[in-house]
Formats: sequence, structure tokens, C-alpha cells
Amino acid sequence: MSHLSKLFANFRIRKRVLALADAFIVVVAGLFANFPLPLIANPIDRAALFSISFLSVILCFSSLLFFGAYNKLWRYLNRSDFYSCAKGIFAGIIVTHLFFFLTQGVLHWQFALLQALIASFGVCAFRYMFRNAFISIAESSRREAKKIRTMIIGAGNATKLLLDEIKSSSMEAEKGIATSPSAQIFPVCLIDDDRNKLGKPYEDILVAGGTNDIPKIAKHERIEQILFCIPSCPPKDRQSILDQCSKTGLPVKVLPFVGTLLDTSNVGDGSTNFATQIRDIKVEDLLGRDPVKFDNKDVRAYIENKVCMVTGGGGSIGSELVRQIAKYNPKQIIIVDIYENNAYEIQQELVMEYGKSLNLVTLIASVRDYFRMNQIFKKYNPEVVFHAAAHKHVPLMENNPMEAIKNNVIGTFNIATLAMFNNVKKFVMISTDKAVNPTNVMGASKRCCEMIVRFMSMQKDSNTEFVVTRFGNVLGSNGSVIPLFKRQIEQGKPVTVTHPDIIRYFMTIPEAVSLVLEAASIAHGGEIFVLDMGQPVKIVTLAENLIRMYGKVPYKDVQIKFTGLRPGEKIKEELLMNEEGLKKTKNKLIFIGKQIDIDTSKFINDLWKLKSAASENDDAIAISTLHEIVPTFTTPEAFNSTILKDADLKKGEGENVNETEHTEPQKQTISQEG
Repeated sequence: MSHLSKLFANFRIRKRVLALADAFIVVVAGLFANFPLPLIANPIDRAALFSISFLSVILCFSSLLFFGAYNKLWRYLNRSDFYSCAKGIFAGIIVTHLFFFLTQGVLHWQFALLQALIASFGVCAFRYMFRNAFISIAESSRREAKKIRTMIIGAGNATKLLLDEIKSSSMEAEKGIATSPSAQIFPVCLIDDDRNKLGKPYEDILVAGGTNDIPKIAKHERIEQILFCIPSCPPKDRQSILDQCSKTGLPVKVLPFVGTLLDTSNVGDGSTNFATQIRDIKVEDLLGRDPVKFDNKDVRAYIENKVCMVTGGGGSIGSELVRQIAKYNPKQIIIVDIYENNAYEIQQELVMEYGKSLNLVTLIASVRDYFRMNQIFKKYNPEVVFHAAAHKHVPLMENNPMEAIKNNVIGTFNIATLAMFNNVKKFVMISTDKAVNPTNVMGASKRCCEMIVRFMSMQKDSNTEFVVTRFGNVLGSNGSVIPLFKRQIEQGKPVTVTHPDIIRYFMTIPEAVSLVLEAASIAHGGEIFVLDMGQPVKIVTLAENLIRMYGKVPYKDVQIKFTGLRPGEKIKEELLMNEEGLKKTKNKLIFIGKQIDIDTSKFINDLWKLKSAASENDDAIAISTLHEIVPTFTTPEAFNSTILKDADLKKGEGENVNETEHTEPQKQTISQEG
């Protein structure tokens, strides 16, 4: 059985077998047609019958070739393909008998009709029988090998290389040689939108349809997994195709981007092993944009041989900062975090990765403690400080406003002040889009932190370059929606979304950290660096796609429950405020928003008042003072009502508010004065 399977797996062999069978059927059809002929007309003599049969074979083969009868794989034959075979036979026989009429002056139309009917029936019947036989052989072979029926999206170079690897691995598997995971892939069909490839075999695998046909073909062919094999696919097209894949409810795997795909560092023999690079689809694949690229040379220039401190170094952003800084050969890395478990985890990870080659210090300390932090600055003399320590969970900080003020505002003031006093070369603060027109204490506290950094940059006697980096939600970070959604799906519980219209900007943790590092490399002091994060994403759409990625159907297998907006939560986040101008950098996706100047004397007095209220845990005075310091601090009700009202107006005008045009961050701004 396996021998037959290998024989019929070759498309060229199948094509030759088909052509020989057609020739035989046409000749036999002529013989059968001549038997009943005496009953209705004069029979054809042996010489004429031989000549007609010979010419019929040649012309029928040419006609069948013209009608595409040999371009289809047997497993995919359908009604239209049988019609093509019948048309090819009739056309070939008609031309044959017309030729004899023109040369011999004799027309055997009764014989021609009988021959055409018998031959077309025989050709179609042969294809039907061998279609079923081929499928049976292929299915039997696949069951023996326990391979996974796979639909491959893309009929390009990457697919060709993968199919070559699959064939090679299958041959090695038959010989008992250890093979790569590609030996378990059974490529059933290909998907490609190139019209020139549709309906034709590519590397012996049929291009069965376009991307819009994915759900239909997957069901018809009993596909078990989908492999997205277009590493260079533009981000918007990738998102659209993956949306189609998610409708099938099947596992979807992808080949990485071209740069990663051609990286042979993970393959022991230096060869590019594609199957080992195939990975499960990730949520970031649906962001609809390319990963942001950064200039590593500039980053290396200011980190190499420098003492770098990261506050909040055990958190999601802080730990990734430490990982990336370690790659640029720093003189020393100082991790500062109040939560010892996270600090320990990143410490052990780096020790395993670098051993003693990395000068790493891990300190348990709070940024609220000015004297403890002063002790650290004096002892280690950091040259670059990344301030990532902060409370960031909006609903929790609404219920514990004093903690947000103490940790975020006072902690930032402590670290920024100590950075200036100790002549730190660069101070980089991690901010958030929730600081723009804040509707909650956490966002307002982070806006206040941005103002502190601006205040420090205005000090004439300062030798420190102060900079703010601002970005949106980070996929997979502590407290983000993705880990929560995953837990809910895995536990069989409804996925909870606060509001059907809520949208957010998203980026990956490595992107966020790369932004921080590059911002520091080009900073001169006083800037806010903002990343153009592409189209905002509806959270409910994100939840639906995540459910489909688990092979489940939204609202059927897994319910989506709308719980209502949480305290202080916005319908829509922003990246820039109206008072901030926008300036391009050499990286087309990074912009600089220049802050307005601050009345330093008033600001420092208000800040002292805020600190005193926080020290006394006086919520009323502290929040009131925070409103004074941050004039754009408003209520979520006022902000959200404006957003929803604008959305209703746009719907009334026939606009699709879910596909907001986005070119530069400043076009996503809304002015809300508190």
C-alpha cells in the first residue's frame, strides 16, 4: 500500500497514467461503436477504423489538454471537471471526423456520435473510479503515518522550501531515521490569491482556492490544522487572512517573519529547519502592523560600559528592560524592586543566561523610601536610570488612591531628584496612554509623573537628560486582558469584557522596551516619546479571535459576558494631548511630543501639598490637589459620554467607527478640560 501511495504521490506519473488510460478508452470506444453500426448504417472497414482511432487519440489528447483535464488532481475532481472531460472528448472526435470528411469526402456521423458517447462515459468513469481509489490509498497511507491533514496558506518560496523538507522528512521516516516535526505534516491543499495559481498544482499540491475560501475548503477537505506560510505578508493582509482562519475553529500555526525564518542560529547544523520554526499563532499576529524596528547601534552607544539601574526591574516591562540592556554589554545592571519574587526570577534567568560575565546586582527596595534610594545611588553611581516602578492597575488604584500617589508620584519625584543630585546622564520614565486626559487616579498620577520629569528637565543646573516614553497596553503584561482571557477560556468560564465598544492600543513587551531604549538614545531632555501603535483594537474582537485560536466558537462554545465599565475606565485611550506638538524622528513610528512649560514655583508648591495629603492619607485633599496639578483630569462619565455621543453621530453619518483612520498619533486626540 505504501508503494502505491508513493507511486501515485507523483503528479507527473499520475498525469501520464491518465493520458494512457484516455488513449486506451478512445480506441476501445471506436471498436465498441463499430459493432452496432450495421444496424443503423454501413460499418467502417478495418483500415479506416485504424486511421480514425489513431487520429482520435491524438486530437482527443490535445483537446483534453486544452480544456485542462490534466491540470486537476484526482482527489479534487468535481462536476465541472467531468464536463470538461466530456467537452474535450466530443471536440476531439468531431475534429477527427471533420478532417476525414474534408480529406476522404465521407462523414460517419452515426459512428462519431456513438464513439463520442462511449469515450466520454469511459473517460469520466475512469476518473471517478481512480479518484476514489487514490483517496483510499492516500488515506490509508496517512493513517499508517498518523499525519495531520494540513492546509497551507501561501504558494510561494517559503512553502516550496517547507514542502521539500516535508518530502525529505517523510523519506527519512520510512527508513527509520529520526526526522523533524515536518514528517507529521500531511499537506492536503494550498491557498493563494494569485489567479494564475488557482486550480493548478504547486509542487504536486493543488492550489484549491483563495483566502476567502478558507472556511469552506477546510470543512470540505476535513482539515485538521492550518499553516500560515507567508512570512513576508503585509500586516493588514496577515490580519485579514488570520481572521478567515479563525472562523474554521482549527489550530493555526505560522512561520515567523522573514528575518527570523532565515535565522539559522537555532539549528545545530547551520541549516534552516522550517518545521522547528513553526509556532502557534499569537495574539500579536493580529495587531495589523509590522513589529517596530529600532536602531541597536544608537542603543549600544549609551549602554555599553555604563552602570544602568532599572526600578521595578522585576515587572513585565522592567524585566524585559533588564534582558535587553544585558545584550549591550553594560558595565553593571542594578535591579531595584520591592517584590522579591519577581526580582528573584529575573535574577536567576540572567544568571543562567550570562553566568559571571554579567555584573548584576539585585536590590529589594521601595522607590517611596528616599533615604534608602539615596543610599543606593551613592553606592552604585548609576549613569542611566530607567524608572519603571509604578502601580498601574486602574480599578485597584481607584479604591486605593493614596497608594497610587505615594508610589507613582512621590516615588517618581524621589528617583528623579536623586538622579539630578547624583549627575545621572539619562533618566527615562515609563508612562502610559492613560496619562492623557486621565479619568482615573492612576492615569492622573502618571500625568503628574510626566510633569515631574518635565519640571526636572527645566532645572538649569541639571546635568541629567530627562525623558518620558508613553505607549499603550502591553500584550501579556501583568494585569493585561490577554492572560485573564486565556485563564477564563482554559477554565471553561465566560470571557469578561467590560463594554462592547471599548478599544485600546496594543504593543508587545519587546516593542515597548525597544521604544524606551531608543528614546533614551536620541533624547536631549524634556521630550515625550510616543509610538505610532497603528489601529486601535476592539477588546471584544480580541476576545473573539482568542477564543477561535483555542479552536472554539465565540458565543457558542465560550460565552462573552459584558460586565460594565470599571471604576475610572475609558471607552477609548489616547496617545497625545492637544497641547503637545508632534515632531518626527528618524524612526518613522516614533514621534516626539514637546510638553508645555510648567510654572515651577506653583508646581512645586502643589506637589508638596499633594505629598503632605498623601502622607496623612487624606483622600479628599489629595485627589483635589491632583485635579489642580493635572487640569485635564476629568471624570470617566463625562469623557465616555462624549466619546459615545461622537460615535453615534458618526454612525448616523454612515461612517464605520470601528475602522478609525489612523496616520499619526495626534489625530487620535480629544480635548477634555477638567
